[in-house]
Amino acid sequence: MGEDTSNLFHFDQGPNFEDLGNDNGFRFWWASDLAQSLGYADFGTFQKGPLNRAMAACGSLSIPMTENFVTEKREINGRSTVDVKLSRFACYLAAMNSDPNKPAVAAAQAWFAAAAESIRQYLVDASQIERLAIRDEISGKEKSLSSVAKMAGVSEYGYFQNAGYRGMYNMNLSKLKEYKGVPNAKKCLLDYMGKEELAANFFRITQTEAKIKNESIRGQRACEIAAHDVGKKVRKTMEELSNTKPENLPLAKDIADTRKSLKKAAKQFKELPPPKHD
Repeated sequence: MGEDTSNLFHFDQGPNFEDLGNDNGFRFWWASDLAQSLGYADFGTFQKGPLNRAMAACGSLSIPMTENFVTEKREINGRSTVDVKLSRFACYLAAMNSDPNKPAVAAAQAWFAAAAESIRQYLVDASQIERLAIRDEISGKEKSLSSVAKMAGVSEYGYFQNAGYRGMYNMNLSKLKEYKGVPNAKKCLLDYMGKEELAANFFRITQTEAKIKNESIRGQRACEIAAHDVGKKVRKTMEELSNTKPENLPLAKDIADTRKSLKKAAKQFKELPPPKHD
């Protein structure tokens, strides 16, 4: 007999989250069960969105993936399907990466925010986890841009990189750090950017790479001009859409602190005792 999942609770309607858990060597939750409890009718949508982002966030923290995500076959209503066993921490990451417009997701995020006192101090809100994901995406895209620029004849990458910032912010990177009041001038400015500013820079970087490749731009100076032009257009778009100059966007806390908090939360989630049953 396969498992009947037709009566799974929703966070905004049913009993405690722990009632959805399973014990088999370690306590886990099936991803498909979690998806349904969060209001996702289509498991594929949940897999491609919240679950993939949760796995990416876990990977960026250098936490062993196999401690939190284990792919395994299971039988549901007589049908064999591939599912994923999730730790409590993985469930938290998935919930934080889910659609907050869904009532069950909002309820789940509130549930995790009110978790055990030993964990609560280390939890971060959904926007911080999204910020972490964008920051990691930028790191990967910067490597890609660096490779493309080198192939296009850029030998002084620092000057090329600075041209992009100068176009977007109307000032050099060193001046920008001073203007924004970055507490540690030796650290990367991206580590102090909020979600909105990170997303804008991610767009700038991807479009700079695309412009160089699509227009077959070659040479140090030509690539610098391209980077500057893309940055300038991103700036103009931000000013038109939100009436905000990017240099005036507020700093966020060092993203390293977010990573530390999440790693501590993962440890605390793992050490939570199993639920007591009468």
